[in-house]
Amino acid sequence: MKSLAVQRWPGPTPTPQDGLFAILVATNNATQRDAARRQIRLAAREALAAVLRMAAADITIASAPGTPPHILLAGVESRIGISFSHEDGCALAAINLHGPIGADIMRVEDIPDWRAVARDYLGPAVAAALQNTTNRPLAFTQAWTQREAALKCHAQQLSEWQAELPGATISLILPAPNLAGHIHIGDKIA
Repeated sequence: MKSLAVQRWPGPTPTPQDGLFAILVATNNATQRDAARRQIRLAAREALAAVLRMAAADITIASAPGTPPHILLAGVESRIGISFSHEDGCALAAINLHGPIGADIMRVEDIPDWRAVARDYLGPAVAAALQNTTNRPLAFTQAWTQREAALKCHAQQLSEWQAELPGATISLILPAPNLAGHIHIGDKIA
């Protein structure tokens, strides 16, 4: 799988592709991050409940600082992975029914210090490739969201460049203009 279509929520029940699906919600107030977090977590529980054909009340999204969120089904740990990303006015939830997942979305914009950021955080190969691209804002955003999604999947925080992380990166087809994003999953599903 090279790409995954993201569905607006609320909407019809998502149809997982290889156990993967993602939803995008318009957040009510982009300046209230806590409200946006509650909103996307509720939407994720509703969408997952629809996919699993169970009550949303039986799904818990648990998290602790410094660890990725995880899913409890009727109070029992599951192997279902979930990841969230927020961008002005919208939030994404990506779900992997088979294990860990990382997700990131970002508005496509020209970043004035892209050279230094790419060199320090995306690595020498990406920094060199960005020098010669015709649509640098899009290419930078794609590279950044790939890296962030991989770090989230592996429960790592953003740090200066280090080796590539194992797994598969999948681009997101987002139902919103000027957004780019990716998910990253383990080696078993690609």
